Amino acid sequence: MGLAASMALYFHGRVAGVGGLYAGTFLPGFDARSQRLLFLAGLVAAGLALGPLMPAAPAASAPSLPLLVIAGLLVGYGVRLSNGCTSGHGICGMSRLSVRSTVATMTFMVTGILTVATARLLGGGQ
Repeated sequence: MGLAASMALYFHGRVAGVGGLYAGTFLPGFDARSQRLLFLAGLVAAGLALGPLMPAAPAASAPSLPLLVIAGLLVGYGVRLSNGCTSGHGICGMSRLSVRSTVATMTFMVTGILTVATARLLGGGQ
């Protein structure tokens, strides 16, 4: 992801935050739609290509469909609320020494740690 983010910034002058790339793909009149779609397709293709090398990984982390939908909606809301996703802030923003991205990344990490700890205490984790 770091290499892809660096290449996007170098070749296109754009930060490669996946949340922003995804959202910008569907905005009317937004430029670079084909670049965004190709980048996102590359992420999916890489996951599919690497899947056979780690066959247990997807099965070990696949939750129920309703939980997956709720989690996706919460992540999407958080991305919009924080003006970026973990890749945008954590990889691209922090590498540019952005204070806002550092605070956002620390918030993501603390929230993730607390969520996993709470889920495990309530018997939802492994």
